Amino acid sequence: MPLPPDSSSPSSSSKLVYFVVVIPLILLSGLVLILNHNPSTTFSWPLSFLDALNSHSGARAPAAAAEGPEPAASRAALQPPAAQPTQDQSLVMENVQSAKTAKFGKTYTNLDNLDMVEASLAQARATIQEAQRNNETSYDPDYVPTGPMYRNPNAFLRSYLEMEKLFKIYVYEDGEPPLYHYSKSLGILGIEGILIHQIEISKFRTRDPGKAHVYFIPLSVQSIVAYAYVRHNRAWSPLQNIARDYVKLISTKYPYWNRTLGCDHFILGCHDWTPMISNAVPDLFKNSIRVLCNANTSEGFKPSTDVSLPEIYLPHGTMDGLIGGMPPSERSVLVFYAGGIHGYIRQVLMDQWKDKDPDIQIHEYLPKNMSYYSMFRKSKYCICPSGWEVASPRMVEGLYMGCVPVLLKDHYAKPFNDVLDWSTFSVDVPVNQIPDLKKILTAIPQEQYQEMQKTGILVRRHFEVNFPPKRYDVFHMILHSIWLRRINIQLHDTHES
Repeated sequence: MPLPPDSSSPSSSSKLVYFVVVIPLILLSGLVLILNHNPSTTFSWPLSFLDALNSHSGARAPAAAAEGPEPAASRAALQPPAAQPTQDQSLVMENVQSAKTAKFGKTYTNLDNLDMVEASLAQARATIQEAQRNNETSYDPDYVPTGPMYRNPNAFLRSYLEMEKLFKIYVYEDGEPPLYHYSKSLGILGIEGILIHQIEISKFRTRDPGKAHVYFIPLSVQSIVAYAYVRHNRAWSPLQNIARDYVKLISTKYPYWNRTLGCDHFILGCHDWTPMISNAVPDLFKNSIRVLCNANTSEGFKPSTDVSLPEIYLPHGTMDGLIGGMPPSERSVLVFYAGGIHGYIRQVLMDQWKDKDPDIQIHEYLPKNMSYYSMFRKSKYCICPSGWEVASPRMVEGLYMGCVPVLLKDHYAKPFNDVLDWSTFSVDVPVNQIPDLKKILTAIPQEQYQEMQKTGILVRRHFEVNFPPKRYDVFHMILHSIWLRRINIQLHDTHES
């Protein structure tokens, strides 16, 4: 005769153990698996900081190679500002989904190197977001960003200070000059050589690759063109093979490229051919940070991933004699340009305005009685058109000499556009409105022109080239642009996927 069920019966005890112990253990195990899973989907974090710091169109998840694992990285969405997007902000916004991330404490025991780096970046990210969210002003004895040229000065300053405190760059030592670790520092492309050299001797460089946030591939496209290019040879492959072979070398010799498919690597080049040569390595083109003078969004430049490098021409290798000009009230020329007809935009400019109006000083060849830089110093506006490619040193020359830049460019991603509001110190004129150039410029009130001119003088510190570099100059602003793109992604080892 079966016993009546009670708390002392064996079957009742079994059921109790099952419901009280077994089922919770199963649920807990499932929860642990979920939390320990490294998502390869798009990672996002609160976007308020990005609202302030980025005016680019939406970010992308880094693209994988044709074969192999998906890259273990994703880029948070970069939200555009309230203003209407310009032509260089034409990429399509992507929808991003939130993903949980592990919260690391201040001690990083039992974490591999990449996790330690990601933990430090997570803390920096939280600090920057707090400054943006609470409108907190940080203290800096040298400079506190203020003024209309900054999209969010508090967030920028906090981000800059975090960069100075944390940012580490590992420079691969493989390769010999002149193709690697060297580039000419003089001439119109000299900024490439200047920055390569400054990165190599910088305090941001670390000799311990395990502590690096980014990895610098020190090849110089300017040197590749100067020393490896055979004139009249139309084949790209000999030049592209140099980049391809170097990436193959570091990817077989070191673990850092393969673990993220290049998402935390960067190259730097001012030569027009840098985008095409970088295209030789699909992951380099799609995933890595490319610091380019030729920042043309119609040719694959991605503002949320790549960095626009201002083209800066120092005739004598320094800024000596380049800074300064007449006050606004003494600038007698409305607008000035002199230069060769390189590309269709300059052709349109010449057809419309060359020798047509004394207020519009447009010259293909500068008259003998006219000084190029003196015209910058006594002109209100200086035309900065694209040539064969989008970059031109005239933009920075205008800022140096107090001449408000007038940008005639299609698909150009402006330097430091995630921090600086270019509309406060420059004028964008669409190519199809070149015939209305005088009407557009004369319609700008004198008070607005004076404010733009004053703001340009203040903002030029971010475009100055110093030896050695000074805080907030072009060297540090380029590093900050790289820092922003690195801090805006979360990486994990592809081999753990």
